[in-house]
Amino acid sequence: MTITENSALDAVTIGEAMAMFVASETGDLAAAGHFVKRIAGAELNVAIGLARLGLKVGWVSRVGDDSFGRYTCQQLKKEGVDHQQVIVDPRYPTGFQLKSKVDDGSDPLVEYFRKGSAASHLSPDDFNPDYFGAARHLHLSGVSAAISASSLALSKYAAQEMKKMGKSISFDPNLRPVLWPSEREMVEQLNYLAGYADWVLPGISEGKILTGHDQPEAIADFYLDKGVKAVIVKTGCDGAWYKTSAGEKGQVAAIKTENVVDTVGAGDGFAVGIISALLEGRTLPQAITRGNKIGSLAIQVIGDSEGLPTRAELGEE
Repeated sequence: MTITENSALDAVTIGEAMAMFVASETGDLAAAGHFVKRIAGAELNVAIGLARLGLKVGWVSRVGDDSFGRYTCQQLKKEGVDHQQVIVDPRYPTGFQLKSKVDDGSDPLVEYFRKGSAASHLSPDDFNPDYFGAARHLHLSGVSAAISASSLALSKYAAQEMKKMGKSISFDPNLRPVLWPSEREMVEQLNYLAGYADWVLPGISEGKILTGHDQPEAIADFYLDKGVKAVIVKTGCDGAWYKTSAGEKGQVAAIKTENVVDTVGAGDGFAVGIISALLEGRTLPQAITRGNKIGSLAIQVIGDSEGLPTRAELGEE
């Protein structure tokens, strides 16, 4: 099936989906007896968040011919995410993860079971130029780049081809050091991908690892020197700091919340705000304000994407 002009996408992304089992009670995962099944994946969270805001978004991946794969496709359909380029690969399984329940605002423990998953066999062969070319924007993350050499090759190829087509590109480093052969390899490959992006979205600690700098402006300058148009550095409770290739810069305050339930997914929510607002033609400070708001909503519920708002829930004027 080929995307038609009438169904052209606002954005497309690439990544791995996993079934996620969240413990129903706090404490050691080994002692948990009941779990709630959800869906997880950094790029998938972004796709779901964009779709909830009314954007047409496509998600490209591979899933196994198993119940987790069927569950993934069911959830994508429910959320309105285009998944015609999701390949059901009977040779490999869909990954899954176990996640602890926390109620004190701390980071939950997550155990992954993804080695050899169907998504890890993504490759440049999964790049359909007609499908990707029908999208205005490509979002990439360091997670899909980390899961395998072939998936990294797809991210690189997609970035190169979308750049040639004149599409905008966003990149969230989303560091997963345990998935890389070495930190040096991680830094080299993620900075290579970042060089193709228009908008780079590192956290302050990620920026220090990737650039060697610990100040937001120095981190931004590192990527601006590579040709990036705007760098937005997440600075935790202070919000986010930005700088553009035109020299515009500033801090946008965080949106405070006392009800921190689950910190996973905050960065993906932030990316949803940035991408959606910039694709709508809003200013960078307006986009960051939206990103901060969505990030704050994401951490107030259990689950990676459950807190991502609809347009009505976003409540913007």
